[in-house]
Amino acid sequence: MNILVTGSSGWLGQTLVPRLVREGHKVVGLDPEPGPTTEVVGSVVDRALVRHLVRDHGIEAIVHGAARHKPHIETHDNSEFVAVNVQGTLNLLEEAVAPGSKVDRFVFTSTTSLMISQKIRDGKAGGAREAMWIDETLGPLEPRNIYGVTKRAAEELCRLFNHLHKLPIVILRTSRFFPEEDDMAHAIEQSGDNTKANEFLFRRLTVEDAAEAHVVALEQAPDIGFDTFIVSAPTPFSPDDCAELLADAPAVVARYFPDYPRLYAGKGWTMFRSINRIYDASKARDRLGFVARTSFAEVLAAL
Repeated sequence: MNILVTGSSGWLGQTLVPRLVREGHKVVGLDPEPGPTTEVVGSVVDRALVRHLVRDHGIEAIVHGAARHKPHIETHDNSEFVAVNVQGTLNLLEEAVAPGSKVDRFVFTSTTSLMISQKIRDGKAGGAREAMWIDETLGPLEPRNIYGVTKRAAEELCRLFNHLHKLPIVILRTSRFFPEEDDMAHAIEQSGDNTKANEFLFRRLTVEDAAEAHVVALEQAPDIGFDTFIVSAPTPFSPDDCAELLADAPAVVARYFPDYPRLYAGKGWTMFRSINRIYDASKARDRLGFVARTSFAEVLAAL
């Protein structure tokens, strides 16, 4: 296929574009920042550029990964989030369904962040009695910042265009795969690598797994039609663990992984004292046919 990948110079794009090329696809990478995986330097906000790329390159599929992300809240105005995350998505969708377009599938990179209200994030400190078990049925959604609000709006545009135009669209709500430090690193005792290892239990995946999920979504989109999936490493926990996870997470983890205290001690690592939410990626497994290859078990094996 001829595939347009937006955000091609980003962390995901740098992994996804070569993966698609290895599959034999012709990929046009679009990003405001130049890079080896970006063919066209520009923005999804530029409707004329989007139209040119879709039409003149005979684009048959779009992977829309470009966005203003949460770290940009400190450096960019709210209007920039609306322009890129909402108007940019609308530009792509409208050109995908315009007369003469060859686009027959659309994959949108969303985020689990839009599912986290301030109350869920506060967890134990906010009066919660157990960890929140989160799957795609969670609602109502109450994003707590402009990033989440605009990604939620973009998801609604995707739903609308599927409804009006029958364009097959798969929305992937990816959990954390960024390499940077957590934005709350100053408030937790664990180091960056320690934090990331812990998060594979409930809210993280590798960028390689994130890219693979997009490849699968591209393949499955025509058969799926429209759907939304949480993409995260498979959690070992069940809803029955939620109360104890909030109260004493290390004890729960030790039941599932008896060797973890010894392996962690060898690195000088510790487990979070409390886990306040768990992403359930079973729908992606059952309907999309995707399971992340790297889970907490693989992290321990690497130790």
